[in-house]
Amino acid sequence: MKRIIYFLTVFVFLIVACNNEEVTTQPRVQKRFIQDSLMKANQFLVQRDSELIQSYVDRHNFKMKITPDGLWYDIYKKSDGKKLQNGDIVRYKYKIELLDGTVCYSSDKDGIEQMKLGSSGKETGLGKGFLMMRVGEKAKFILPPYLAYGLVGDMKKIPARSALVYDVEVTELVDF
Repeated sequence: MKRIIYFLTVFVFLIVACNNEEVTTQPRVQKRFIQDSLMKANQFLVQRDSELIQSYVDRHNFKMKITPDGLWYDIYKKSDGKKLQNGDIVRYKYKIELLDGTVCYSSDKDGIEQMKLGSSGKETGLGKGFLMMRVGEKAKFILPPYLAYGLVGDMKKIPARSALVYDVEVTELVDF
């Protein structure tokens, strides 16, 4: 916990310093130090998120794979439906929860959602997950914060820097 506070303190200090005009006139060595410090803080947070997700997966005995960009996934109900691709508009059932089990949103309560793949304002990780699916399939995705709502959350039910567990079912493609 002390390491997190240290890295976040350094991160905030550097952001404040970067907004100061004097920093732009500092030698390249200091700018490099700032860049390196931010890189190390980011690497630490990404590693920590990965460890938290791995712990969650282990506790639930999930058999998940990980994409190169860090999306955890398990397509647990297969289908012969059409493979999804960028530009498709999909309708899907979903449940979104935090790693502690708190349900944030669900289609049972909030209704079925739809999104256009490749150009949506939705979480980056969700769109990437859908591109591995077919119509009629069900999957579980775990999005680390950088593939979900990032540093700020959604300002409603999803806290800042939260990994999200999505349980989704692609119900249909929307034709226009």
